[in-house]
Amino acid sequence: MPLLLGHRGSPHEHRENTLAGFQAALDAGLDGIELDVRRLGDGTLAVHHDAALRGGPVLAGLTRAELPTWVPTLPDVLAWAAETGAYLNIELKWEAWAPDDRVARTLGSIRAHGLSRRVLLSSFHPLLLRAARELAPDVERGLLYHRPYRSGPLNLPEVVGRWVDCAALHPHHTLIDRDLLALARRRGWRVNAWTVNEEAEVQRLAALGVEGLIGDVPAHLLTARRGRK
Repeated sequence: MPLLLGHRGSPHEHRENTLAGFQAALDAGLDGIELDVRRLGDGTLAVHHDAALRGGPVLAGLTRAELPTWVPTLPDVLAWAAETGAYLNIELKWEAWAPDDRVARTLGSIRAHGLSRRVLLSSFHPLLLRAARELAPDVERGLLYHRPYRSGPLNLPEVVGRWVDCAALHPHHTLIDRDLLALARRRGWRVNAWTVNEEAEVQRLAALGVEGLIGDVPAHLLTARRGRK
């Protein structure tokens, strides 16, 4: 039975990447949530998808005191997960080519909350995942990608996945087929799909045997468990 995660919480019911949205996803019956981490100017790790507040300032120019109350910090969310038992897929957003201190500080906070075994750290940025591998090999990593990325005979997600020693591939759901699942099985990787918002696609992916589904609508994700025990 696949792991079911709310994409930034339950964004059709609550503002995305908020504690209210995260709790709503859990209350609906999901296993946990997917969230995004960015860095404020004072080093605070904030849970927010975009680089700037909607119609407002860039996050990198703000301090914790200037952050709107609805934007949680990463420690806020980790404390919530430790209390509720929620599983977390934490995405480190691509902010620069070189890894910054978000990697070490995110991993340190995960460990401080005792969540090393209930977190998967994901990113589109291979260098962030490689740095995470060196700093905390016990915290699993997932490689995000949104197109096939082939170069001749090379399957680049496979090459990069091996380089970062990932536990899972996180392709866009449209990229998932039997060949990809076979590749992942050969490498011992799980496959977690994003962002799956149609019931028919939930059923297709569940039948293929993906290990995780990430979506905006909890009710649609929960159909993956229909008739399954």
